[in-house]
Amino acid sequence: MSDKRQVMKLIKKIGRPTNEPKSHRITVRIDEESKEILDEYCLKKEIKQAEAIRVGIKKLKDDLEK
Repeated sequence: MSDKRQVMKLIKKIGRPTNEPKSHRITVRIDEESKEILDEYCLKKEIKQAEAIRVGIKKLKDDLEK
């Protein structure tokens, strides 16, 4: 196998494997109050902002099912 193919094979394997790939990206602007709430939640739960936002989205789904 050529060196280039070996390098490309290694590059594809970089990163943590996951059963739940996140292929969609959303960019939003939020007000100061929302930012403070998000920051406080993340500190208290010891999670990243992206995970906290996913939790919030799942709560929206729960509201739809009521």
